[in-house]
This record gives sequence, C-alpha cells and structure tokens, in this order.
Amino acid sequence: MSGQAGGLRRIGVLGGTFDPVHIGHLRSALEVAGALALDELRLVPNFRPPHRSTPQVAPEQRLRMVELAVQGAAPLLVDGRELMRDKPSYTVDTLESMRAELGEQAPLFLLLGWDAFCGLPGWHRWEALLQHCHIIVLQRPDADVEAPEALRDLLAARQVTDPNALIGPAGNITFVWQTPLAVSATQIRQSLANGQSVRFLVPDAVLAYIEAHGLYRQPL
Repeated sequence: MSGQAGGLRRIGVLGGTFDPVHIGHLRSALEVAGALALDELRLVPNFRPPHRSTPQVAPEQRLRMVELAVQGAAPLLVDGRELMRDKPSYTVDTLESMRAELGEQAPLFLLLGWDAFCGLPGWHRWEALLQHCHIIVLQRPDADVEAPEALRDLLAARQVTDPNALIGPAGNITFVWQTPLAVSATQIRQSLANGQSVRFLVPDAVLAYIEAHGLYRQPL
C-alpha cells in the first residue's frame, strides 16, 4: 500500500519532548505507521513545548537520542526543524513548514495522544491544524471517552470511523486504538536519577548515549 494516492508519499508526524525517547514512543509509532501504510513517520522533538516544562537536557542531546533510536527502524525518521527555532514549538507552524515542502496534495497525518487531543482548544491557532493535516488520535482503553465540548462539533463534522478511509491530503480526524506500553519518560528520568537501570525501556543506543554523557543523573 506504500505510496498510494497516485504515488504521493504518506507522511506521519509525531511530536514530543522525547526527554528521553523510549520504547513506548517507538512501538506506538511503528504500529501506527503500519496501520496507516505510512511511507514516513517523522518524530519531531520540541524545542520548548508551550504547554510543558522545559526539557531536562539540551535540545541537541534529545535530537541525537531520537536519531540513534530510529536508526534501522524504517519508516521512522527524525525531523529536527523545531529545534532550529529559538521560540516555543507551535505544531501549526511545523505543519505549515512541512506542507510547503511536500506540496498541497501529499497526505499528512498528525499523531496525537488522547490527552493532547482533548487539550487542542488551548493550542496556538488550533483551528487551522486540519487545513494542513489529518489528525490521528491514539485512543487508550483508560481514556475518558467524552471529548471536550469545544471539540464535539468538530468531531461531528470531521470524524472518519475507519482510519483507512481517510482520503485527500488533510481535513479529517480518526481514532486508532492502542494499548500503550507502561513506560514513561518521567519514570525513566526518576530511575536514572536514583541510579537504577533503565535497560530495555530505551533502545540500547540511547542508553549508551545517556550513560556516556551522564544525562539525568541529577535528582528531579
């Protein structure tokens, strides 16, 4: 199914602090890439996310860890464009930048967790997102099934039940059911600060980088 829609490449986008990137990010990304027949799924590390505290390690270190994590894991790639901006990372700016490069017709898919999706009304220019992409919501079994009121009209107008029925370059919302791995970056940082092993929670190459640079050793 790769390269469908008349040869246009299907591109997915997964943003995050990746502080550090871990197997939960990567496994989820691979599953969605497979389910949606994506040609690329770009992991986009945030420079300074507007809705979260500043990441613990330097942007170039987080970027390098994601680069190491996705080596040999096609179709996963790393996209460092947000780290080139010395300002908060606004998703709509990133999508506009990508759209300018990809052209108007390439299908573009933004992956969001349920919590992030429910918080969309607080995002910068959030109502413009669907002009540039489809939104794929990663629904978890423990998620509250009720979307915020501000999103209900949007869902009524734009939701597509079958993720594989999305057509065109942008404009719709669908849900992909996932059972996430019980691992979090917060847990990993805490374990490292306590001197505990995080082997098998992050890729071996990422663990080697963390150890070589003494990252996350300070108490939280």
